Amino acid sequence: MSDIQARGEAATKSSGPRPLDMKLEVVVIPVSDVDRAKRFYGELGFRLDADFVRADGSRAVQLTPSGSPASIQLGAAPLLYLVVSDIEAARAGLIDRGIDVSEVFHRGSALEGRLSGPDPERRSYASFATFSDPDGNAWLIQEVTSRLPGRVDADTTFASSPELASALRRAAAAHGEHEKRIGQHDANWPDWYADYIVREQTGKELPL
Repeated sequence: MSDIQARGEAATKSSGPRPLDMKLEVVVIPVSDVDRAKRFYGELGFRLDADFVRADGSRAVQLTPSGSPASIQLGAAPLLYLVVSDIEAARAGLIDRGIDVSEVFHRGSALEGRLSGPDPERRSYASFATFSDPDGNAWLIQEVTSRLPGRVDADTTFASSPELASALRRAAAAHGEHEKRIGQHDANWPDWYADYIVREQTGKELPL
């Protein structure tokens, strides 16, 4: 066993706050010409995930290396994205660790800027919080509960049992509405749950 592996196991076994479920999702790299950079990374074989103008007037261009679970965005300043399934729980967990975290916020129009609190409709990709490390590296926490179409491949994976449990709770709530619509108990609920979870994580239209 290597020294690094031994230290890792010791750290895992040590007592402390419960691990936070956060995924490194995006690295924003500063570029001087977005279109030139977009062409460059396209020629490298990076998949173009998005190219649109946000409500605040900024442009979002995101690309993903083939086979990579993390992506890059082309921007004006470096920034690192961490994705979580519950923004408020993640913020509370960071505060428990003594991290200075911003309030949860969502983006308004170009005139409004940042608005306090999570997105009113709790839409996926729309609620944020920020913090910095001791060297000033900026991190953005983003709540993602349902993937955009084409954002990920068909594989469905979960980083931890709490993340899977969160997906099951969302599926259970949606299935309850499904049973109200059909007016009876759905004996095939395991198949419905599985279909819902896969569709949610891969960005496909959710079942009714």
